[in-house]
Amino acid sequence: MPRTEPGTGPEIGVVDSLAAVDRAQWDALFAETLEGYDYLLAVERAGLEGFRWRYVLASEDGVLIAAVPAFLTDYVVETTLTGPGKRGIEAVRRVLPGFLKLGLACLGSPCTTTASLGFAPQIAQADRPALLCALLAAFEADARANGCGLFASKDVVADDTPLWDAAARPLGYRPMASLPIAGLDIDFPDMDAYFARLSYTARKDMRRKLRVLDGLRIEVRADAEEFADRLMALYEQTRARADMSFEHLTTGYFLGVPRQMPGRAFWVLYFEGEDLLAANLLVQDETTLLDKYFLMDAARGRALNLYFVSWFTNLRLCLERGLKHYRSGQAAYENKLRLGSRLTRTSIYFRHRNPVFNGVMQLFAPLFAADPQMREAVSEGAGKIG
Repeated sequence: MPRTEPGTGPEIGVVDSLAAVDRAQWDALFAETLEGYDYLLAVERAGLEGFRWRYVLASEDGVLIAAVPAFLTDYVVETTLTGPGKRGIEAVRRVLPGFLKLGLACLGSPCTTTASLGFAPQIAQADRPALLCALLAAFEADARANGCGLFASKDVVADDTPLWDAAARPLGYRPMASLPIAGLDIDFPDMDAYFARLSYTARKDMRRKLRVLDGLRIEVRADAEEFADRLMALYEQTRARADMSFEHLTTGYFLGVPRQMPGRAFWVLYFEGEDLLAANLLVQDETTLLDKYFLMDAARGRALNLYFVSWFTNLRLCLERGLKHYRSGQAAYENKLRLGSRLTRTSIYFRHRNPVFNGVMQLFAPLFAADPQMREAVSEGAGKIG
């Protein structure tokens, strides 16, 4: 574990299990993060193939003052590409199987929305870039020892880019546009007021889509263990439809998150008769509802408009529970913008330890940026991007 000398500054270290870290100290650094200690521990224990977990820590006198989760994996570049770039790399890989398969060390978690970087409240803003540099140095040393040459951060939200620019750019990191995050403020008193905000065509379309409600049974459950096999079947269908996929989730993830987070993680299940057609894993705190995964039977779910039914179900849950924000993730932007969401920009920061390869990667980084369909949707909703 890399460390500074006693008395010369914060003690910096890297551990491979969150169980080695005090829960209260960790969560004190991430006061506004729904995906906190218990969520990350559930991810660690979920048995995701191909991932090795890391937690980079800074402490003073035995008390955490900064931390960030991270992971190591073999990164196959086309897994997070769409369009011509993906097809081109796949064609080359048929001839050269090892082409652009890289040892990746990434700050953040494959199962969180953004790169979670936490600081103790007493750490002044002016001191945070230097502390982030120290965390990066320790992380890179551990990553190199484990055969990784590509270093990156997961999605960094726009408000945090000044910190990352100050700390990571001097080390050779460069930002690349990533997928924005959709969110909706629950600043309306009831569903009628929400409908009134939508355009006439959107209101008419949504009311038509919601006519299916009479034929559905919707259940809110603390867990869904009795449906484990069906959940995984729905997940595999949903994953197969995705343009991009990185991690491959497990039964351990879908059952473990609610088990590790009682009262804060739960399922909404959608039935037609006795058939489970869709399932929505949600996480909440005192103010925010976070939509983690929506799993759906492709043909029957689409015919019953279950994506839109789930959207309005979640808004009703926010109103019933007094929540002020609904965060709906990084997909289906056109629909989310149409339904009143705003988008928060994110960036990935990256560098390769080989200077030549690093230069080539940064030159071609625009080809790896967000996919064309997303860019089109974001362009149309430019007034709703923060």
